[in-house]
Amino acid sequence: MGRRKRAGRGTLFVLAMLFASSAALRMGAGVGTALASGPETDANSGEVAPLNCPEPPIALAEALRKRAEQVTTQEAALADRMAALALAENAIETRVAEMAAVEAKLSATLSLADGAAEDDLARLTAVYEAMKPKDASALFETMAPEFAAGFMGRMRPDSAAAVMTGLSSKAAYGISVLLAGRNALVPKE
Repeated sequence: MGRRKRAGRGTLFVLAMLFASSAALRMGAGVGTALASGPETDANSGEVAPLNCPEPPIALAEALRKRAEQVTTQEAALADRMAALALAENAIETRVAEMAAVEAKLSATLSLADGAAEDDLARLTAVYEAMKPKDASALFETMAPEFAAGFMGRMRPDSAAAVMTGLSSKAAYGISVLLAGRNALVPKE
């Protein structure tokens, strides 16, 4: 078994040497020719002569020129479109900012109006509470029941009771029904 390993190594060594010598011969043959020919140079200047490239076909050159013009035109159109989009975007941002300012102003106005309306209702409720119950009852008798119920709900209980005692039973019942049912439709959950 030991002999067989040695025989395999010797064969591999011989094959490796054959490959190496073959490669050296092939490389050596081309090197000599390359060194002998040398670079092509102009005798006076010592520079390498330029390669002689053939002129491209006229149709190909014309097609490339037209394509370059198309690309230039498309780039200009794209630049114009981008400028228009930027201008439109600025206009939209300005418009959105203006609308936000108007919305804030409108919200403040509505808040002020709501506050003023609430103040007016509170003041009128205080007037009705300060009136003599007999006079307030006569006034509430002429009001629509929905309107009267709104004020009765805002009044202090003792003032509302004094006014209700002076109302006719039909008017007092209508106002009582409206007061009892005004929160019936409010969701419970």
